[in-house]
Amino acid sequence: MMKFSLSLIYSIIVLGLLSFFNKPTTSKPNPTELTISTFAGPNITPSPACLAVAPTGEVYVGVDMIGSLGKDPGKGRILKLVDKDNDGKLDEHIAFADVDNPRGIIVQGNKVFVLHTTFSKETKEATGMNLVVFEDNDGDGKADGPEKPLIEHISNAKYIRERGTDHATNGIRMGIDGWIYISVGDFGFHDAVDRSGKKLTMLGGGLVRVRPDGTEMEIFTHGTRNVYDVAIDPYMNVFTRENTNDGGGWNVRFSHHIQTGEYGYPVLFQHFTDEIIPALADLGGGSGTGALFMNEPNWPEKYNNVPMMADWGRSMLYIHRVTPDGPTFTQKDEEFLKIPQITDLDVDGSGRLYLSAWDGAGYSGSETKGFILRAVPNNWTYKAFPDVKKLSVKRLAELLKSNSSVARVTASQELLSRSDKQATSVTLKIAADKNLPLYARVAGIFTYAQLTKENGINELVELTKDETVREFALKALTDRKDFLDKVPSAPFLAALKDASPRVQAAAIVGLNRLGKTDAAPALLQTKVPASFTAPSKDIEGPHATPNSSIILPHLAVQALVSLDATDACLAAVGADNTDLALWALRYMHNQKAVDGLIKSYATVKDEKLKKQILTTLARLYKKEEAYDASWWWGTRPDSHGPYYKSVTWAGSPAIEKLLKDEWAKADAQGKQFFVDLDARHRMDIAAFAVEEKLAATEEPKIDLEKIKNKKGQVGKSSIEDVLLAINKLQGDPLKGRTIFNNQGCIACHSLSRTEKMKGPFMGQIGSIMNREQIAESILKPDASISQGFATVMITAKGDKTYMGFITEETAAKIVMRNIAGEVFNIKTSDILSRKEMENSMMPQGLANSLSYDELASLVTFLSQQKK
Repeated sequence: MMKFSLSLIYSIIVLGLLSFFNKPTTSKPNPTELTISTFAGPNITPSPACLAVAPTGEVYVGVDMIGSLGKDPGKGRILKLVDKDNDGKLDEHIAFADVDNPRGIIVQGNKVFVLHTTFSKETKEATGMNLVVFEDNDGDGKADGPEKPLIEHISNAKYIRERGTDHATNGIRMGIDGWIYISVGDFGFHDAVDRSGKKLTMLGGGLVRVRPDGTEMEIFTHGTRNVYDVAIDPYMNVFTRENTNDGGGWNVRFSHHIQTGEYGYPVLFQHFTDEIIPALADLGGGSGTGALFMNEPNWPEKYNNVPMMADWGRSMLYIHRVTPDGPTFTQKDEEFLKIPQITDLDVDGSGRLYLSAWDGAGYSGSETKGFILRAVPNNWTYKAFPDVKKLSVKRLAELLKSNSSVARVTASQELLSRSDKQATSVTLKIAADKNLPLYARVAGIFTYAQLTKENGINELVELTKDETVREFALKALTDRKDFLDKVPSAPFLAALKDASPRVQAAAIVGLNRLGKTDAAPALLQTKVPASFTAPSKDIEGPHATPNSSIILPHLAVQALVSLDATDACLAAVGADNTDLALWALRYMHNQKAVDGLIKSYATVKDEKLKKQILTTLARLYKKEEAYDASWWWGTRPDSHGPYYKSVTWAGSPAIEKLLKDEWAKADAQGKQFFVDLDARHRMDIAAFAVEEKLAATEEPKIDLEKIKNKKGQVGKSSIEDVLLAINKLQGDPLKGRTIFNNQGCIACHSLSRTEKMKGPFMGQIGSIMNREQIAESILKPDASISQGFATVMITAKGDKTYMGFITEETAAKIVMRNIAGEVFNIKTSDILSRKEMENSMMPQGLANSLSYDELASLVTFLSQQKK
């Protein structure tokens, strides 16, 4: 077997990258309109995981020499980098604060917000992740005292201890609405607690937001995988470039996050895609990291007003051209800057863009790798950003109207700190001024809403009458839950019929947040499009195909479930809005819903509707077990759905009785409906079960020891000589395919998605890695191990031991493949211990018997795999 590194695909930090990664490079595409220079090297900023730039230009870098999989504390810090004379060269660096695993930074005035892993001083083991704030009131560039926690335990400590911070909680960014948006990886979290004492649990990944004082923590969206950071535009559109799935068949996705949206990972992601908001694009392999929405006036037009999204795996900063499409967007992505293992980016108030790169720093960080770049337009000249603390309210109002996002957010935050009548007056004036650009009015609306809280409701209601800003006035009215009881429903109910789908979306989300059940009948009028259809049996649905028509009914369903509108939904069954009602009822695990559906089934005559009701009841038969953070679905989770760790509940017996009764009455064809229903929803009702027949497959019988003990040209040469040689040889891809089979690669690697997934997927490696990188990963298998394909040692009951890599993991079992290609199904209840090994399962020397030409042919063949 040959084990190739796919860590460039699978979001894990690589050891031993090629010399291409040993120094800063912007070789492709390197736009001629920009001047790019190195700002700091590894002697100052080794292993930079994140950065943030103050409006005035000071760069705060999160140095992380623990890395993604390291577990030893005391290797992280926040550095403040200063270019005193603004000539593009670093003049001073200051150790701002010591933190471990910094993953996100925001700078606002004298406050520096940091998201990082926490460790016990006594045991040196990870205790979770916290969002904290430091203050530098004396301006010496150092935190004045210890951190102040805003949210504690916002990741799963158990799996950070076991795996490291690779799937934990990541980037943070502030929007013009004043919320801090937090990117949560699919470790999720249990009982995170904010400054008010509020607790929150989230199974899996998504976006969470919190106020800058650490209160009002809430889930914004759910169902993403390992999202690392967000880009937020002036109109509060939130974009992410999510991480890849470690070989499970899912790639990087670019998503538009709409509040309350469910994005489906992993349980709805393939077979229940009719119920999710799909991503805007499947981008192939990669590892999304830092993100920024560039909105600065001195940047070239073609690089401005776009989400800029870093991809660590592809060593590329991408631009996504987004085009409005109803309440959402479509997109077209393009390469922008080639930067080795880029991690993050941010821009200051004068238009200086700073970018951090890992540069091959390794699994657990490196003291000798990593750098910071500075990029500015060629015609850029330094223009000092003002000290907002010294500005009058009038001057701050001018900044709030600026065509710079940095200026608007900074001015907004400073006006909030003034909190006086003058600040309130000027922000309302900006919000209401129809002659101003929309971005300025939006900034005015959100700043006014934050300043006035419940006292601004009447003016915001008045602004909902202005069609230009109606969407944003509606959002601002329900943005804070503390005074929702004072917000009227009428503007939202009226907006459900607005011509703009964006306004309708804002109205639906607003009614969800208002929590008034009398809104249910109006929500049930939301039309369900023809695209609301479940994927065919065993067919992966369109989880990354834009579907603007599904957004409004999706949001309406989320609202109906949140409102617990069981009665209204049951009353709608059999009416024109049956589809939406039954869609919502799928998630209402209460006895009233079960009894009502059973009663409806007994009275309806339409056969199609009867099957819809039975399908809804089948969905309700089980529910997701309450999450307690004792488990995680791993990097290759069971994605069948609709639940991962399902359990029956009080309503299950009545559902089972009805289904069995109807099964007994059915003919052979009718019985198949129940068999399929049981399989799709994994009810595990014995009466409907069929014996699973596994197709026999001939696995290749390969003697790896024999292969590696043969000596050829490659085995007699140094790695450096081999790499130099194959750089000069094109190789024959047809011969390479034969070598792929003969050298044992086929035992653990698939080339087509139609094949059973084994180890790292080779079908797209050529779109991620160049020939040199592929060759090195063949010659040095231990140098980089693809995430999800580390060698695992399991001991189980019955004195059994297994070693291999995990190919599938469910709540009930683990499927493991060993070095010989043998497959084992291990019950989780039988597992006594599980440990990841440090070395690759691929033995050294599998290429030793090859000639230079043969290795070149194999590398060329693999480099052409770009599916």
